[in-house]
Amino acid sequence: MRLTSTRSIYFSLLLILAFACGKKEEGCALSSEILNQDLTLKINRIDKDFFNAKNASDFNFLIEEHPEFAKEYLQVDLYPSPDSLATELLRVHQDSAMRVLFDSVEHVYSDFSDVEKELETAFKAITYYFPEFQIPEVYTFVSGFNSDLIVTDEMIVIGLDYFLPPSHTFQPELPRYMAERYDKPFIVPMIVMAISARFNETNPTDNTLLAEMIYYGKTYHFTKAILPCTSDQYIIGYTPEAISESFDNEELIWSHFVENELLYITNPFEIRKYIGEAPFTDAISTNAPGRLGRWLGWNIVDDYQFNQDVTLEELMAEPDAEKIFRESGYRPRKAGS
Repeated sequence: MRLTSTRSIYFSLLLILAFACGKKEEGCALSSEILNQDLTLKINRIDKDFFNAKNASDFNFLIEEHPEFAKEYLQVDLYPSPDSLATELLRVHQDSAMRVLFDSVEHVYSDFSDVEKELETAFKAITYYFPEFQIPEVYTFVSGFNSDLIVTDEMIVIGLDYFLPPSHTFQPELPRYMAERYDKPFIVPMIVMAISARFNETNPTDNTLLAEMIYYGKTYHFTKAILPCTSDQYIIGYTPEAISESFDNEELIWSHFVENELLYITNPFEIRKYIGEAPFTDAISTNAPGRLGRWLGWNIVDDYQFNQDVTLEELMAEPDAEKIFRESGYRPRKAGS
């Protein structure tokens, strides 16, 4: 990225570690105490069951076999009877376009064991740090690009059609810069980020840009702690080049925030320029990636955790964004340092 003025800086949404971009994940493995926990995850491949069904009776069996999925995802309660839902599912099943879409998903995800293992390990780590965490039921489905990911306390539904390779013929109706983040390596990080919200305490009266930055910083710090061997690009959704350039320009980015007195602004429109989804942060530079406020918040949170030596539980339970910022001792790193 080439910045053309002292006010040209950029901002990123997803998590970036504070100390290095493209950071090598040496010694990243979780402890044996975490990995040796007795936890076995079973993923329900509803997508396979759905397209292997032959008639309405088969769909009625699926509804009975997976009542939580039928209630929360298929919304069986909105139908006059389960038979009505089964009839509707059969109609979708017989749609030729849906069949072609499933065939594409099956080609990519016939073996889901690597994602299953990664998710199982993530659940072990979350349970270790937060014993109150209850393992949700996990399902995969082909939604016809109706839903990408649903994460609740009790259930996770992964719309696998959203996570076909970016080069695939079938793509969700998303801007290209967002669609590129819908790929297999992003599935588990996205789930972990969604789960982090239930532990991420905030001050509901704090509507500043700083509060948003710290919220996302905690989200990405949590995700990296749970998935220490996962490359930063799959957490923050930047290319390795964008990550590197962000760190190279961190001083310039920070000076933009300071000189324009941005940290304590509360105007939602202005906050969105630095936090919201966008192909670039045009308030800084059209060469700067979008969501840079989130990236900067990650760096601040990393510094806070390191300098204050707080546990992950203590970090997530701290609702005071101003305290985290002040006690982080954050200073932008100079290029090459």
